[in-house]
Amino acid sequence: MREAVFLRQNEARWKQYESTAATDPDELAARFVALTDDLAYAQTFYPASPTTRYLNDLAAKQHQTIYKNKPEQTSRFKEFWARELPLLVARHHTTLAWSLVLFTVFTLVGALSAAYDDTFVRVVLGDAYVNRTLENIDKGDPMAVYKGQSEAPMFLMITLNNIYVSLVAYALGATLGLGTVWALFRNGVMLGSFQYFFYQKGVLLPSVLTIWIHGTLEISAIVLAGGAGFVMARGMLFPGTYSRADAFRQAARDGLKLAIGLVPIFIVAGFLEGFVTRHTEMPLALSLLIIGSSAAFIVWYFIVYPRRLAATQAPQAL
Repeated sequence: MREAVFLRQNEARWKQYESTAATDPDELAARFVALTDDLAYAQTFYPASPTTRYLNDLAAKQHQTIYKNKPEQTSRFKEFWARELPLLVARHHTTLAWSLVLFTVFTLVGALSAAYDDTFVRVVLGDAYVNRTLENIDKGDPMAVYKGQSEAPMFLMITLNNIYVSLVAYALGATLGLGTVWALFRNGVMLGSFQYFFYQKGVLLPSVLTIWIHGTLEISAIVLAGGAGFVMARGMLFPGTYSRADAFRQAARDGLKLAIGLVPIFIVAGFLEGFVTRHTEMPLALSLLIIGSSAAFIVWYFIVYPRRLAATQAPQAL
């Protein structure tokens, strides 16, 4: 059946479910069964369609109505991290992937710009930082910049700044995503030029083993924050079967949940940068362990686990 015919045959019934609450338990159960059947059909024949997302959300509301009086067995906090956030990530995996693609491109742009223009790094990072780092390289400790401030103040300053940057990247999604693209561009170019600078000076490996102790979590979270902004922008640009205002409100809520969900990651990244990264003399194995563990967590919690969890929910609503 073509999607247009499927919509024409069922849209009036879905709108009735959405606008009129069922008071009878049998009717409520019948609605939920009918919706999950429709959702299963849509997931099979129109998996990437706005119709499927609409049915998914509508079925979720019906599911919540059925179980709204069910006693909570876990705290709201635990539910958010164990189920709600991963399912939200799974729902928007494609949008988040685009954020990663753009950030990667912008990072390459930064590296290429630094390669073809010796002054570019100074424009991006500032003369003071570059001159100080050059002095540290001459002294044999290229990453000494991380030792220049006390641990606790550094941790607080970096953590608060990163949370601010992530919330701005999300909020700029309201500019139809253009502001979020700029935020990713700025951070990506900075990272690319930064790493090329160390490559040019022959200290790329020490920089990677030091910077990515905290950078694995920090950069990943910035990319995800950009994805949160794109989620909001997508709701404005592609409302699907919702009104544009309703689509924007829902997308803004989804994006905000994603942005808030990154706060603990920024806290851990800030702790690592403030208290751990400064130990540039740490054993290679320990540095690789921290970087590898951070990367494994990001891949598991934001890619593997959401997909597995979403698969167990089908054909239930996410």
